[in-house]
Amino acid sequence: MLVANAARILPTYRRKPFELTIIDNKIDINCRLIPAAPPQKKKNMKRIKIFISSVQSEFAQEREMLCQYIRTDALLGKFFEPFIFEEVPANEYSATHVYLREVELCDIYLGLFGNLYGNEDAEGISPTEHEYDLAASLHKSRLIFIKSLNEQERHPKETALIHKVEQEIVRKTFVDMEGLRTSVYASLIRYLEEKEYIRWRPFDASNDNGATLSDLDEEKMKNFIYMARSKRNFPLPLDTAPEKLLTHLDLIDEQGRLANAALLLFGKKPQKYFITSEVKCVQFYGTVVEKPMPSYQIYRGDVFELVDQATSFVMSRVDNWVGTRSEGETADVPTRPELPMDAVKEAIVNAVCHRDYTSNASVQVMLFRDRLEVWNPGALPYGLTVQKLHGPHKSLPTNPLLADPMYWNGYIEKVGTGTEDIITKCHDYGLQTPEFHQEEDFRVVIWRNKSETDPNVIQTDPNDVRSDVRSDVRSDVRNVESTIGKEESVILNMMRSNPSVTAMLISQELKLSLRSIQRYMTSLREKGLIRREGSTKRGKWIVIGN
Repeated sequence: MLVANAARILPTYRRKPFELTIIDNKIDINCRLIPAAPPQKKKNMKRIKIFISSVQSEFAQEREMLCQYIRTDALLGKFFEPFIFEEVPANEYSATHVYLREVELCDIYLGLFGNLYGNEDAEGISPTEHEYDLAASLHKSRLIFIKSLNEQERHPKETALIHKVEQEIVRKTFVDMEGLRTSVYASLIRYLEEKEYIRWRPFDASNDNGATLSDLDEEKMKNFIYMARSKRNFPLPLDTAPEKLLTHLDLIDEQGRLANAALLLFGKKPQKYFITSEVKCVQFYGTVVEKPMPSYQIYRGDVFELVDQATSFVMSRVDNWVGTRSEGETADVPTRPELPMDAVKEAIVNAVCHRDYTSNASVQVMLFRDRLEVWNPGALPYGLTVQKLHGPHKSLPTNPLLADPMYWNGYIEKVGTGTEDIITKCHDYGLQTPEFHQEEDFRVVIWRNKSETDPNVIQTDPNDVRSDVRSDVRSDVRNVESTIGKEESVILNMMRSNPSVTAMLISQELKLSLRSIQRYMTSLREKGLIRREGSTKRGKWIVIGN
């Protein structure tokens, strides 16, 4: 049972043998990568206390379910102890005293928010908001789950509380108890991982790919050394043997097994092993995702090639401002691109370097008339919020073995300045502040500042670049759609005819379970056939290539 639960959080290793070892109250998930320490004497373990907060009447069943689930799960039950007010025996203390005391004692505040705000005190504040505010002031770990409901039916103060939460931390939404259970499980597992109760090697360090040195390009490795020496004074000489370079970068073990990062950095065909390690670039005429698309391209190659190709895609399709000759008629005419190339490149580098490579989704670069969006499959590291990205913050690379070589080649910095640099460079260009969004994926928005009346602007005629890729778009979409099942095809057609259609409505129309519909929709997203535009409630579905 323990192994079965662990497999749910390790999709990369689902078909690979691994071991679970409890060591000093911590679990090592050993995929033949982390040596297990000798068994130690069993100690009394202090469980991590979870305070479950909500309007009791609204989420009575959910609260009971979560308590039972956490306590009985073979993995979660070893680490966590949930608390709900319903289980408190009769005593001489007020309810307010009891629940605020429990917030002080807890390690994790888990909040369920919905329609109701709860009973208000003399100050007009509900117990739930008091609990949240206290947890925030004490710097407790906060996990917030918001039920997807009709916002018009939500109490105004509950709406205000949710907006306050959204400004401070990343929250998740759920539709039913099954979805809530899954989201809570994933969040608690991530908590254990970040706190190092559970440990395993990151994706880029895994070496069970079956690749050999023949899958790597020696010329790419030589070019890497040359650039690293010129950019960062890399210590190895130009004639360094491939094995020595890989050893220096921790990309090969004593048995000669290559880390995944080695293939992403120097592979002849990285997508042979990691099919979604590509970048999809698309240009739109307007401000929304809709056809026709003047340009569409899928780039494949190593991570350096992906960054360079995607950056070139954007910079070749934005406008240029033309200056005047300052040194006579023979001098070159100065030009200035509409967007700062360094900011564009930084956003793409971050997406390629820090993405979740276990996801079936790809990095997406979308150029609209008013903005550039760079989508990155994955989530921010634990403890890092969107708000913190606007100032100095720790460097927490998702793929450290990728980040290190990209640092040596001058593509990134190690000090967590990437997002700050994007903001600074855009401000220097006179552009408005870029935006960072953490939804199901991480998204960077760089705003354009076009002046359609400026005579010094060289406008790109979309008709000039349309024909070179539209056939590729149609072909790509047909190829992908040919691989989907009957149910997914029906869902696609429903989204085409009604972009505002909900999973619940689709479930009712097709007479399939909501869980099945959500699974089909996830599959369509991972295949790059659909994406969500706007909020959960008021947004719409975009069928890619529609």
